Amino acid sequence: MLEVYVPATSANIGPGYDCLGLCLDLFNKFTFEEIEEGLEFGECEEAFANEDNLVYKTMLYFYDKVKPKKIPKGIKISFENNIPICRGLGSSSTCIVAGLMAANVLSEANLSKDEILKLAIELEGHPDNVAPAIYGNMIIAFMEDGNLYHEKIKVPDGIRFLAMVPNFELSTEKARAVLPKQIPHKDGVFNVSRCALLIAAFTNNNLDLVKVACKDKFHQDYRSHLINNYDDIVAYANTLDSLGTFLSGAGPTIMTLAKDSDKEILDKMNDYLSTLEDDWQILDLHCDAEGAYCKQV
Repeated sequence: MLEVYVPATSANIGPGYDCLGLCLDLFNKFTFEEIEEGLEFGECEEAFANEDNLVYKTMLYFYDKVKPKKIPKGIKISFENNIPICRGLGSSSTCIVAGLMAANVLSEANLSKDEILKLAIELEGHPDNVAPAIYGNMIIAFMEDGNLYHEKIKVPDGIRFLAMVPNFELSTEKARAVLPKQIPHKDGVFNVSRCALLIAAFTNNNLDLVKVACKDKFHQDYRSHLINNYDDIVAYANTLDSLGTFLSGAGPTIMTLAKDSDKEILDKMNDYLSTLEDDWQILDLHCDAEGAYCKQV
């Protein structure tokens, strides 16, 4: 039996649209057991217990692309979901990464992490969730002419990531549909400068720069109206001693960074969110430096 643990991720990180992502210490657990034939599900929501299951389809994609000599005749898959679905925390990416890593182990294909990441990008379309899920830490990654380029950015110690998760979903397709086909040149310059500053701020542990570096002109302004009270929440978070606030992935989760030493911000944000119409929960998370891993049991 094989267990695969895949972490939540937060993509875009403000100005790093489709190229910058962060690994978080909240994991989905996937269990794979070879059976004589066919497909079975153990613990799994009924809606996902079928051949359209993303984990299973990803495994088939791996076998079709890699064509390993050994392919299991049957598989039983179980899920332990801890990451909110359709909330901008990479839940679908965990399925893709888990399917690829499980297929890699069970088929004894022995692909490298880079090779697995390339397959994940083919399925996901962009690397900002799957790259940090595989490698841990914060990752800058992109593809060019079929070549993969990526590098880790070490997140300084002592930072907590407060993921404010609402009780409503927002599909990635809907969130992408509101984005413009073109952006003004000045907005491109705006994002390039903030993204460079954000990476420098983390690299040099200059956290005073993070708040202004989280600003964005590529996607947050266009998606904010899809999320109830988005502007109010961001404005309130920025009145506290937060290090910065940004939309996690395509949303609707809103992420606020704070120092571990700040003992009051969590209670203050919870109190404020309780006054809003929708129900919000806060996940108190930290950056995970290792990423996804497998364990034979």
